[in-house]
Amino acid sequence: MAATSGIGVSEELTQAFSAAVETKNVRFIKVAIENESLVPLTSVDVSGSLDDDLALLQDHLENNVPCYILARLDDPPSEWLAISYVPEAAKVRDKMLYAATRNSLTKSFGSVFTDSLFAISKSDVTPDAYAAHKRHQAAPKPLSAREQEIADIKSAEREAGAIYEGSRARQNHLGNQEIGYKWAGEAEEAVRELRVGEGSRLVVLQIDESEQIVLSKSLSIEDADTLSSSIPPSEPSYTLFAWQNSYSGNGRDIVFIYSCPSGSLIKSRMVYSSGALIVFRQAKTLLGDDDNFVLATRKIETSDPKELTEAFLKEELNLGNSTGNGGDDTRTETPKAPFARPKGPGRRR
Repeated sequence: MAATSGIGVSEELTQAFSAAVETKNVRFIKVAIENESLVPLTSVDVSGSLDDDLALLQDHLENNVPCYILARLDDPPSEWLAISYVPEAAKVRDKMLYAATRNSLTKSFGSVFTDSLFAISKSDVTPDAYAAHKRHQAAPKPLSAREQEIADIKSAEREAGAIYEGSRARQNHLGNQEIGYKWAGEAEEAVRELRVGEGSRLVVLQIDESEQIVLSKSLSIEDADTLSSSIPPSEPSYTLFAWQNSYSGNGRDIVFIYSCPSGSLIKSRMVYSSGALIVFRQAKTLLGDDDNFVLATRKIETSDPKELTEAFLKEELNLGNSTGNGGDDTRTETPKAPFARPKGPGRRR
């Protein structure tokens, strides 16, 4: 909290300000600190608008002597502007004294002061300078980093919601009446090709600017441990991974992976998050029913593609302890011990 000087308003200033408020014909009252008190030095009558009258104020300011200017506003005329004029050339002691007394002056006259202006030269008390001050006051307040992040997320949510609803409102061309995203022909074909063949193969899908599912890449890989190097590390994506393995009963599982790296754009994260379920359902329609593979019903989500290893897939799909397609999701759990009530304090002797 700023220190106060202990200097108060004189009776003379109180009377002068009360008269100015009542008559409403006074534009400026110049105030100075004299003999440990705030006193009025001079007053300037209203002759035009505040902007017009500010030009007249220059003759009442000195280059090296601080003062306060109490200025009546135009709209409404019952409100006042407190101008603290402390020029750079003023003595250090005077600068400190006027800075410490400013709050005492405005508080003494109640809530009539609705704005304040700080000036260090005559050029700060001109119509142009006051106009710049009002523009600054009306400008949106700067946000902290956290507030800006929240605002960005809310904006992205609104945009993503509009995109998602717009996509759902169109009927697709997958041979049924389900609605969702449009698919590029090569993306559809790449997904269908996962139904046949042997070995592990993956298809990476992304949403382009026209809200269409497009093929990012389609390739064969040696094993699940090389999966992470084929998924975009800094952009969201959907991956269908046809995994040849010895853990499931069928020997070949197709896994849907939604990857959303934490460093990707907020808007992209919202779009991909809201579309993940419908893309999974569309991919399921494209794959159809086939005995050559099992589509894992448990979808995998990750914010870091590097964690996609064989051990990770086994754990997520529960291939170690169940039927192997992630559908049953049965796991052996150790029975929990009954809650043990803590002993009370010992009896005092």
